[in-house]
Amino acid sequence: MGVVGRDLPHDSAVGHVTGESIYIDDIPPLRNELFVDFFWARTSHARIVSLDLTAASRVPGIVALFTSSDLATNCFGPIIHDEPLLAKDLITFMGQPVVVIAGETRESVRKAKLEVKIDLEPMTPIFTIDDAIARNQFIGPTRVIARGDPARHFNEADRVLEGVFVNGGQDHFYLESQAAIVYPGENDTLIVHSSTQNPSEVQHVIAELLGLRLNQVVCMTRRMGGGFGGKECQATHPAAMAALVAHKTKRPTRIVYNKDDDMQVTGKRHPFQNHYKVGFTSEGLISALEVELFSDGGAYADLSPAVMGRAMTHVDNAYYLPNVQITGKVCRTNTPPNTAFRGFGGPQGVATIENILEEIAMVLGRDAVDIRLLNCYGTSERNITPYGQVVKNNNLPLLFEELLSRSDYRARREDVISFNKQSQTQLRGISLTAVKFGISFNTKFLNQANALVNIYLDGSVQVSTGATEMGQGVNTKIRQLVADELGISTDDVTVMITSTEKNNNTSATAASSAADLNGSAAVDACRKLRDRLADCASDYFAASPPGSGNLAESSKRPSMIRFEEGFVFDEKQPDQRITFAKLVHYTYVQQVSLGERGFYATPGLSWDAERGVGTPFLYFTQGCAASEVLIDRFTGEVRVLRSDVLMDIGKPINPGIDRGQMTGAFVQGLGWVTTEDLRYADSGELLSHSPTTYKIPNIQDLPMVFNVDYLEIENSVNIRGSKATGEPPLLMAISVWTAIKHALSFASNGEIPKPVIPATHEEIVMLLAGYEKVRMQDNAAP
Repeated sequence: MGVVGRDLPHDSAVGHVTGESIYIDDIPPLRNELFVDFFWARTSHARIVSLDLTAASRVPGIVALFTSSDLATNCFGPIIHDEPLLAKDLITFMGQPVVVIAGETRESVRKAKLEVKIDLEPMTPIFTIDDAIARNQFIGPTRVIARGDPARHFNEADRVLEGVFVNGGQDHFYLESQAAIVYPGENDTLIVHSSTQNPSEVQHVIAELLGLRLNQVVCMTRRMGGGFGGKECQATHPAAMAALVAHKTKRPTRIVYNKDDDMQVTGKRHPFQNHYKVGFTSEGLISALEVELFSDGGAYADLSPAVMGRAMTHVDNAYYLPNVQITGKVCRTNTPPNTAFRGFGGPQGVATIENILEEIAMVLGRDAVDIRLLNCYGTSERNITPYGQVVKNNNLPLLFEELLSRSDYRARREDVISFNKQSQTQLRGISLTAVKFGISFNTKFLNQANALVNIYLDGSVQVSTGATEMGQGVNTKIRQLVADELGISTDDVTVMITSTEKNNNTSATAASSAADLNGSAAVDACRKLRDRLADCASDYFAASPPGSGNLAESSKRPSMIRFEEGFVFDEKQPDQRITFAKLVHYTYVQQVSLGERGFYATPGLSWDAERGVGTPFLYFTQGCAASEVLIDRFTGEVRVLRSDVLMDIGKPINPGIDRGQMTGAFVQGLGWVTTEDLRYADSGELLSHSPTTYKIPNIQDLPMVFNVDYLEIENSVNIRGSKATGEPPLLMAISVWTAIKHALSFASNGEIPKPVIPATHEEIVMLLAGYEKVRMQDNAAP
């Protein structure tokens, strides 16, 4: 039996528990290492009139201060080159770096930051999507996905509903803040240890800003203490600042953000404000839909255009839309550039259509799950997305049917209705939603990976890929794939630190694709090695002494060679076998290479962003979730009584790790829709920038009954029949928000309740107070 498909422990589990796992700031400092930080002005939009560093430079222990003039170039960006590393003439968001400070101690750097003198001319900032629209401030082009004739079908629709759906941002709240260490070498080389999801991006940005060649910069990542998208692009900033100091001073440097600074200066999940108009039949079948998506991109582009693209391709979610127009615009505001976040725009698109379906059900007085079933993608017809991709191997109808039964949804919904008729102090709500999440990068060329596999003379194996480990278990899956291909134990396989020196031009560990891409590349390398080893094994067996059950009298049969449980044998004579290690040594003696590169590029993808058509995804990870909530009418407090999650995740490479991803992602999504409220002062300063003011879910916020399961259905287009599980389960938590919306409908006096995301206790109690005020006014009317 192979190791793929088994519950092997996370390869760093013991290290995490014992404290042996090494993160950036655990690396011991060198003797002459400098501490690096940066000064930022506490204003959101202003012109820099003057900057005086005299007093700061005189602080004892300060070695150097650097500004934009010390960079070879001061403009970068993953899609649009529009962001300066250090502000030169303008401050465009609160938290923008202006001066990089290097000192012998953290205390000296802290004191120097207080001594920087900056004179600013205030400018009028933009903080809201509405203000950005009014002032025509956008990033990148407006994109459109369209099919059919929505205008005509609105005129023919039985009912038409319009509205605005608002969902807020979310902080990544990784436990390890942004961090980097840089070691200068000879010939202006730099070795960078970065807590990043994208070592190649860090390498590229540092080389570009410092005027170096890419081969002069090596970026390495052992692991991250969480990333969730926040370290896909924005890990470049601290690494570049530390690299600037190391390059100029020729001394090792270290930069580690504290939690308060990290939350204030980094981008978040994109807030969206979505305007919608939907036409539908009296049964609830959608005939026409127009959605205009507006995202808050912050001050610079970062990954906002790509996030918008994924949001647009997920507005349909699990539902067939025959006549549709989806428009996407990224708004420019004076806030830190918003960035990738688990789901990458998918949650904002999916929540929009799930909100619309919930409202259609309320208008028609029907069960929302029946509206969803009516509009669900079919398996042989009504199965083409608005952008033209066929939804192949569609398991959504099966998932709906199975979860309706497992969750006992129908009976529980009747109980909810009865409860709300009787209770004066509490409300209950229940909802069952779906997800169809596309797996692949929006940008076609990013869907590639390379791997290096080295076999050593004792039979042990080292694997290097471009994947980065942030707790999600990608290294464990790659170990299993490699061990399985070579027929050895995972104990014989080590996944090495990710390094641009061994794996060049890599894509970020993002888009839920790290195991798909890098695992496939590693398998490609293993199969090339196995073919060589099989040739040598065939030679070995053919050369065995006569009379020993050997294969000398038959021709060589490399295709018959099998690798299983640490042994190698010919399947025609399985009793004649040697150990894998012995074959490796024999192969070496025969002067055959025991190292190999593998490569993988996702096949069959096409995407025309300008026309909004193509096949941007290799496959879809699908699922359904049913959640029930209890709301206190007086405090707005929400308790999640029960959540049932059922997903199609293919044939898992490691079921335990995938289950961990499903539960963890759901809980993070639960935080987005209920508790994680970003609050800002009128000046644009983030007020909720610590664990005391920003509430991620704790153990008491989890569903009291939490059932997580999957259907094991082979995915023929992906490595070992598996499907990605990193991001899709987060969207299952939207069921909690729609359950809250359902509960509020019992108190809203016949109006459609309009909670925003997150539906915090405060948000809910204010809505309930408004409903009660209207009810009292209606009762008092003559």
